[in-house]
Amino acid sequence: MADNTTSESVASERGSAEGIADGAAGGPFDQLLQWLNDGGPVLYVLAVVSVITLAIILVKLFQFMRIGSGRFVETALQDARAAKTDDALAGLTARRNPVARVMAAALRGTLDPALSEDAVKEEVERVASLELDNLRSGLRSLALIATLSPLIGLLGTVLGMINAFQALESAGSRVDPAILSGGIWVALLTTAAGLIVAIPAAAAHSWFDGVIYRCRRAMEDAATQVLTLGSRTSQAARNTSPQAAE
Repeated sequence: MADNTTSESVASERGSAEGIADGAAGGPFDQLLQWLNDGGPVLYVLAVVSVITLAIILVKLFQFMRIGSGRFVETALQDARAAKTDDALAGLTARRNPVARVMAAALRGTLDPALSEDAVKEEVERVASLELDNLRSGLRSLALIATLSPLIGLLGTVLGMINAFQALESAGSRVDPAILSGGIWVALLTTAAGLIVAIPAAAAHSWFDGVIYRCRRAMEDAATQVLTLGSRTSQAARNTSPQAAE
């Protein structure tokens, strides 16, 4: 009975090694399928995670590409300084840029005499917070994938090493080095796959986070300029009103 178990384990390990060789001899797609079969459920999980990662990255790239450049900021400020607030608002609302939405909220607030300066600032902060939350959507998932993928790959490697040493133990005195080397080679596939998934996810998360930081700084700068301009306009109006009354 033990001899039969040993023979089956040796045959299984040799079959796996032969399958890897056949996959390498075939096309890239056949080799990928062979790796998935050899890696087991852990490698299938990492394959699904890699598809999710790619989808998140593509969605975020499309979202950030729609933002465009910030050249409109100076144009809107020039229109506001020239008392062309309607033109400034029209130009800002026509854009899908979060900075433009924050500027439009600040400009509307300064034009509303019923709102105090503190109320305008709170409204601008509310709009900016919503825009930043929209930009940050999906980043937590990327960070989680970048953290868990290597651990999932390491788990697959540990399980594969356990199977390899069990097969080596079952072989008894008739130890074939191909059993151990083939088992280790297959087990390390999951670690490599985990790193392949984690590295792009971590790099994309870092880059997206940098873009959001620069966008937040642009929001703060643009909103401050609009609010400062509105305060100067209100102060000038208050200074000239007594003279007008006289």
